Amino acid sequence: MSLLQVEPDRVVHPVDIIEHIASINDWNFERQDADEISISVRGGWCDYHVSFNWMEDLESLHIASAFDLKVPEGRRNEIKQLISLINEQLWIGHFDIWNKEGVVLFRNSHLLTGGAEVSPQQCEALLRSATDSCDLYYQAFQFVVWAGKTAADAMSHVMFETVGEA
Repeated sequence: MSLLQVEPDRVVHPVDIIEHIASINDWNFERQDADEISISVRGGWCDYHVSFNWMEDLESLHIASAFDLKVPEGRRNEIKQLISLINEQLWIGHFDIWNKEGVVLFRNSHLLTGGAEVSPQQCEALLRSATDSCDLYYQAFQFVVWAGKTAADAMSHVMFETVGEA
């Protein structure tokens, strides 16, 4: 239920800002339409396939970041356990799995209700949050899928903290 029926006019389309960021960083990107852009971003472990979507009806800028990891059917339950453990650690965004394709991705949204404008800094923070989360947990997903580890074992391997310096 809305208290005010206002149709906001945006000064700049949120996806235009993402396209500009991709251009100045010399990232490969494809603009599917006015409301969607896909970008290839180099991460710490691999390239991430990042998709930004403007959802007008929700007034939300959505990000989804995936990496090349196809989860075999036999490892999906353990990956779901791992995703649950990881999501408990996250304050912003979450990991998910597309069951049909077996693809793991990180998702988040930035609400811009009431005609709020998004800044380039907010877009960069949204992207940084996604890539940092993917970098942090990438090896855990690899441990479960390729090394046959349990979710708990995989988490213990990626969550250790080093002390001192070599």
